[in-house]
Amino acid sequence: MKNILLIGASGFVGTALLKEALSRNIKVSAIVRNANKIAIQHPNLEVVEGTITSAEQVATWSKGKDAVISAYNPGWSNPNIYEETLTIYPLILEGVKQAGVERLLLVGGAGTLFVKPGLRVVDSGAIPEAIMPGVKSLGEFYLDTLVNEKNIDWIFFSPAAHLEPGQRTGVYRLGKDDLLVDPQGESKISVEDYAKAMLDEFETPQHHQERFTIAY
Repeated sequence: MKNILLIGASGFVGTALLKEALSRNIKVSAIVRNANKIAIQHPNLEVVEGTITSAEQVATWSKGKDAVISAYNPGWSNPNIYEETLTIYPLILEGVKQAGVERLLLVGGAGTLFVKPGLRVVDSGAIPEAIMPGVKSLGEFYLDTLVNEKNIDWIFFSPAAHLEPGQRTGVYRLGKDDLLVDPQGESKISVEDYAKAMLDEFETPQHHQERFTIAY
């Protein structure tokens, strides 16, 4: 049985990833700040309550796992989201490396995708100012740190511009660095289909040390 560590398992994306993993008979160690937010009970689920404070702590959680999937988010309403994102994500990366885990799969953002040559979403004026600190910080971690990381097999999986509750259709498109839009010019994906594609990537790796994206 495959065994993963899922960081941020009680959040919007983390919950979908948790459900998808358990449906595939994958053993999950779920890291959450508040264990009461995990309503699922399953024989393959271990819930660990904790807040990330060091790489060593992440390494302890990660040891022996087939992969680590991180859906960590300090919270969109957190006034310190910019600083906390740029503090915690390097700790996750370093901790997983220390543990000797082969793969790190990260829930990325759409901000660093290109809407046209030379213009990223984050610079297009399309992102509401209220969430800009979170978008910018995750993008900076990807561009300044992750793309230079050669010592672990990582992926940064960017969703469409709009990641919404919906249905698990299994019908979508995958891309690389450009924002995917439908014929109406919309870029969206359900969190259920996003979770399916992420767990597909875990079970059957297709991407290595790169970013990819998804949309309808």
